Amino acid sequence: MSHQFRGRLTALLTALAVAVLTLLGVASSASAANPLPDPTKTGSLTIHKFATPDSPTGLPHNGTQVDTTGLTPVPGATFSIKKVNTIDLTTNQGWSDANALSKKFDPANAESSITGAGYTLAAANGSPVTTDANGVASLSSLPLGLYLVQETAWPAGATPSAPFLVSIPLTDPVNHDGWLYDVHVYPKNATTNVTKTVQDANAVKLGDTVTWTITGDIPNVDTIDGYKIVDKLDTKLDYSSAQATLSDGTAITQGTDYTVTFDAATHTLTVEFTASGRAILAAHNTAQVKVAVATKVNAVGEITNTALLYPNQASYNVQPGQPGGPVVTPPVTTKWGSITVLKTDDKGAALAGASFSVYASQADAEAGTNPISLGGATTFTVAADGTVTISGLRYSDYANGATVAPGDPGYQSYWLVETKAPTGYELLADPIKFDVTAATSAVGVDLTVKNVPSNAGFQLPFTGGSGRTVVYVIGILLILAAGAVVVSRRRAEH
Repeated sequence: MSHQFRGRLTALLTALAVAVLTLLGVASSASAANPLPDPTKTGSLTIHKFATPDSPTGLPHNGTQVDTTGLTPVPGATFSIKKVNTIDLTTNQGWSDANALSKKFDPANAESSITGAGYTLAAANGSPVTTDANGVASLSSLPLGLYLVQETAWPAGATPSAPFLVSIPLTDPVNHDGWLYDVHVYPKNATTNVTKTVQDANAVKLGDTVTWTITGDIPNVDTIDGYKIVDKLDTKLDYSSAQATLSDGTAITQGTDYTVTFDAATHTLTVEFTASGRAILAAHNTAQVKVAVATKVNAVGEITNTALLYPNQASYNVQPGQPGGPVVTPPVTTKWGSITVLKTDDKGAALAGASFSVYASQADAEAGTNPISLGGATTFTVAADGTVTISGLRYSDYANGATVAPGDPGYQSYWLVETKAPTGYELLADPIKFDVTAATSAVGVDLTVKNVPSNAGFQLPFTGGSGRTVVYVIGILLILAAGAVVVSRRRAEH
């Protein structure tokens, strides 16, 4: 290879190398993030709302979007977004001002803590925004700056997220060499549910204890500013007592951690947690509050009750069913009724003068022990038309808030025993089993009980019979004849 050729080849390779390096430099420069915020750009804020305990945990919360597959969205939450004026986040001084404000910001007094620091607030274009069916609300075309986000409306039974400040843009949390202009946030919304059950399987008559249990979730928030359960009882129920417990066994004390108030005028029970009690709830927010309300049924009927859970202070002043208000339990029912008995003879004619007792078991009925007392009476006498209505017994086919069938736990049959028969008729020899249902509680005769005549209708012989009567007559005649003889002899002697 000649010296001239080698020189040309070297020059060519050098030129190629320079060109490649130049291209690489250009590409590198083109792909590199701008380390300075672009004041001509705008950003966006996307708010994601999910029900706790579904809210993302253990996931990044740095402004990036995270995978929320399988989480339960919370639609209907409304957010107000306001820009903090005069804080310029395209300058170092602006970031220093934002940092200084963060130390003065008080979520409990969000706006006043900002204005008190010398700043003003302006609503962002498009604010407020409300989460859709997917629990998402977005606001775009936001000028760079610091924004105050406040939840202003939320679904019933939810505890709103605390107000917070968010900057647009944020330093890229992945590469740390540029800016994130489209910010995603996941403010915590503690949703609370509440249920109500009834325990009446052991109650059979008016005056027996029926217990209602209200079970409420505890908001998964750092601070619980209010928590109360309200139960407006049906007037067919007499209030006895109430006690609150936590499902995880944590001790709470009535009078210290919660108060119990019953307003007799409105028939309303209120169980409200004090500051110390709310601190216990916040520390045990995976547990549930259980309030057991003991009552006594005072009248027949189908008695349906609900209860209200107010999970935060803001919900106290909102009507049930309205956004941000208390959550209402599904209704639960206890059912009480009667049976009407008709007493007749073997031909179907009504009989008066019979009395009955009622028992809750066949064994008691056969032994005559523990008769059911209704209105202070254990025997019930038929009227002149032969009927008697025995009222105040729990439905046989409905227990603990659900329909039951014979053989199921809670199914309650009753036994009727005749304690006094009508004159000229025999008592019943066996108890009669019967059930109380909605049908028997309606007007009309439900059970016809026939009596048979004394001695089953056979004529008993009259005591002493006709044979003895003849003897008695002959005896009397003999006595009279003897008396006549005596009188005759005395006359002859004289």
